[in-house]
Amino acid sequence: MIEIWNQSFILSSSDRPTTIADIRPSDEDFAALDPKTYAAIEAEALFHAIDQTQTETGHLTLYRSIARPCQNAQILQQKQQALREIEANPRLHDALTKFVDKTIHGEKSLKHLLYGEFAGGLATETPSSRADKIEFGGYGYRQYVDATQFVVDLVESAKKIPLPESIYLRTLLDAIRTFAHSRTYALMKGPVYTSNGKFKTKQEKSMLDLYARFHPTLFKLLPTLLFFAASYGILFFFQILMPEFSASYFSYGVLALTAPVFPIILLAMGVSDRDTVIYPLRKQFRESSDLAKTIEALGMIDELLSFSRYRKNSSGNQVLPEILDEQQHRLIVTQARNPLLIRTIPDYVPNDIRLDQTARILIITGPNSGGKTAYCKTVTQIQLLGQIGCYIPAEKAQLVPAEHIYYQVPDPGQLSAAMGRFGHELTRTREIFFNATSKSLVVLDELSEGTTFEEKMTISEYILKGFHQLGASTLLVTHNHELCERLQNEHIGQYLQVEFMPQGPTHRLIPGVSKVSHADRVAQAIGFSRQDVEAHLERQRKN
Repeated sequence: MIEIWNQSFILSSSDRPTTIADIRPSDEDFAALDPKTYAAIEAEALFHAIDQTQTETGHLTLYRSIARPCQNAQILQQKQQALREIEANPRLHDALTKFVDKTIHGEKSLKHLLYGEFAGGLATETPSSRADKIEFGGYGYRQYVDATQFVVDLVESAKKIPLPESIYLRTLLDAIRTFAHSRTYALMKGPVYTSNGKFKTKQEKSMLDLYARFHPTLFKLLPTLLFFAASYGILFFFQILMPEFSASYFSYGVLALTAPVFPIILLAMGVSDRDTVIYPLRKQFRESSDLAKTIEALGMIDELLSFSRYRKNSSGNQVLPEILDEQQHRLIVTQARNPLLIRTIPDYVPNDIRLDQTARILIITGPNSGGKTAYCKTVTQIQLLGQIGCYIPAEKAQLVPAEHIYYQVPDPGQLSAAMGRFGHELTRTREIFFNATSKSLVVLDELSEGTTFEEKMTISEYILKGFHQLGASTLLVTHNHELCERLQNEHIGQYLQVEFMPQGPTHRLIPGVSKVSHADRVAQAIGFSRQDVEAHLERQRKN
């Protein structure tokens, strides 16, 4: 069976819970997305567009899938099989939905136990509003009881779900069900026996072990009985054995002085339980790989249900792409629509995508506002959706999971004093090139800007030829039709141009290389044409 587990981000072993900020790509990662690409392809907006998870765990799981997409074709195939089974089996779908719904409130109690700070006292109700910490009054008894009961109920509920056929889904449910056989589960189910910072389960404790049973409550029966027995002993001593003191009620005065000691003893026991039992136990829970898999499995089930809801609530065709296990990237999509723009543009114009051995280099030309950038983002966003096991807005599709997805856009805001725009952008292109492989998807927007035309032609040509030899699927957006002619002469690349009609762009991409510019039309549209400039100067002279 293929190992489907990622490095767990859902259950943190540190003293604070995992957040989205912990999951975002970083420059130190070797994931499919780097931070610049993540921002350029609007991955965060894509996450919000498809997120219909019900639990916080599912929310983080889906975000992790977007930020760190799966590169294993077999896992994606199994994930799709699980999704198809859920949608084809109403009984299984309803059971999983009810299972996840029951955990919505309970999972918070586990988070509060694992990462809360308990300040003492008698208040135990709500956490403080501090952003960096989860603070409670009390000693953590309520959080301990609620959290451990949540985990026990989670396991018991999973046992009632019909056994699925898909390996992926069965693996998730097995992870939850088999958690019942772990030591961590035995500690959470209780009873727990403790002695000098060590813990034993009911099965581990023998009759000879001098371990005390932990009772997760401030008001413990045995200490209470001992206190009242001691109080009664005081009365007995003074009234029966020393009757000369009874007339002056001296014994009652002594008892009145000892009464305030009782709550002090209780609070001291609360501090002891928190520091020697609850905190050490929750540290074991946080470090438990079995518990991490159990909670992660819950999130992955919620993620699958979220994909199903996304399809049902989306308009137009939605399809699971055929996942191919090959050594070179491929993406072929029929009637692809942009996952973000279709939410605001109901009549969005679809286009086909073809990146394979016959079209390894794809060069897109045409005037501004024709749809070039939208097309490139559609390519990368569909690749990303397919690579997390989700539906894509298209009629049919097939893809090979990309080892890397790169998207280069002009970034003048990051210029340094040591280099201008040309040097900055060329550095980014170099970074992409030396990390790309034959299983990479690369989008380059306007190579080699900020230099002379001759230099731009020479540098762009050898860069494109380099990507061609690497075998990476490469899209180039350019206005440089002369570059296209050079590459065409060497039979390198496929060429699309944006279609323009007299009334404006159709947002369709058609074969060919565009040699026209609509810069003046764009300038007129924004009120900055030659006529607008001359009219403004004329008004200034008159004033």
